[in-house]
Amino acid sequence: MEIRLSVGYDEYEEGTRMSSLIEKLASSPDGEKLSILTIGDWGQAYENSPESFIETLISHKDSFPNLTKLFIGDMGFEECEVSWINQTNLSPLLAAFPNLKSLSIKGSQELSLQPLVHENLEELVIICGGLPQSVLQEITNARLPELRKLELYLGVEDYGFDGGIEDVLPLLKGDLFPKLTYLGLKDSEIQDEIAIAAADAPILDQLHTLDLSYGTLTDEGGEALLASARIKQLKHLDLSYHYMSDELVLRWQQSGMSVDVKDQQESDEDDWRYPFLTE
Repeated sequence: MEIRLSVGYDEYEEGTRMSSLIEKLASSPDGEKLSILTIGDWGQAYENSPESFIETLISHKDSFPNLTKLFIGDMGFEECEVSWINQTNLSPLLAAFPNLKSLSIKGSQELSLQPLVHENLEELVIICGGLPQSVLQEITNARLPELRKLELYLGVEDYGFDGGIEDVLPLLKGDLFPKLTYLGLKDSEIQDEIAIAAADAPILDQLHTLDLSYGTLTDEGGEALLASARIKQLKHLDLSYHYMSDELVLRWQQSGMSVDVKDQQESDEDDWRYPFLTE
């Protein structure tokens, strides 16, 4: 069973709290059937931390024995801009739900995943306007032996990305997550640097999909990928939303690879390029 919980602005003003919705769900017959839980706006997420309802969810963990997929922060910009969403240390959720297979997070303000340890997690997705270097370090130090999919929106400095290519390189070595087959390093203002580093990275030998979409990829990074023999071994390469030239797009289309090069962008008059999701 899949359930989505959300508290709108008016509901919050009238006194509704996410903690009470979770308590109500825990006391209902649906709690035991629940396998997928999506938490949307918990009420003015631009001001309020999710810490209180996280504690409530953990305290009622025994009421959700079949929970395998969890999304914290599924909200659109009309509810809260992605760069304004407050988060907290979400690692206690992993300890509370040992059968969890998938964790998705939206928003990176005050986000932490320390310690990032789980024996069964297969999917980790973080959607944000800027991923802090501290969170990248926590992922690098993680113990996630069953991880198959890692999807990270890296974003821009103005909205929280305070790292550099040196913080991304450990994810390309191929020795962190032995079962990883999908790697997404997306929505980045350093997409060319990532593409050049990824073009001959050891991680490619175990991946079926490399996702470098939504960023500021230009011909510089695109050429490095196209020249790579390791890239040609992939089942799929996602480069959608990019700043590559018509000529390079055509070469990709004629490459014989399964590659997504749709949603071509143009730099503005000052040659500024913007990732897909920033605020």
